[in-house]
Amino acid sequence: MARKEKIHKDFLIDTAFLLAKQEGFENVTARKLAAKAGCSTQPIFRLYENMDDLLAEVYLRAVEYYDYFYNDCQKYNREPFVDLGMAYIKFASEEKELFKLLFLDNAGSIKEKVGKSMYDILNGSSGFVSSEFTKAKNFGMRDAERVFTKVWIFIHGIACMTITGDYDLDEILTLDMLKDAARLFSVS
Repeated sequence: MARKEKIHKDFLIDTAFLLAKQEGFENVTARKLAAKAGCSTQPIFRLYENMDDLLAEVYLRAVEYYDYFYNDCQKYNREPFVDLGMAYIKFASEEKELFKLLFLDNAGSIKEKVGKSMYDILNGSSGFVSSEFTKAKNFGMRDAERVFTKVWIFIHGIACMTITGDYDLDEILTLDMLKDAARLFSVS
């Protein structure tokens, strides 16, 4: 009678995602994953041809997680790009390792393999950025793409400072700054 398989793909991906979330994507190695999953490396390579295939699935799980995270954030600001920015900064604050993976690290061959740009991830499955462009046009912004570029650099800077611990302003001040930036960049 054949031995029953105990380790399944879903379990390995869940465990590898948790490892990436807690310790960073660079720490998702066959040995560390096997230790966290409570198995040898043999089941990993029985289910995956190589680690890049497994890492690509972990990366896609992180993309899905950002999508879920963004959808779960409150959105109540009238000004365009503010809710997008608040969610992005909150993600950087609460999910440092996943933020680094998706928006800072050069996951090299894995990013190429999954074919997701930073914009694709940020836009999400529901067109988060696209809907902000619509909001901007309804708000009366003439050049929403230009305003977005300027606001995005500001938002990304705050998020990066959050990761390094150099940003310590509270949510209310951050919200006010994002609203000011959206307004000021739309008139410049």
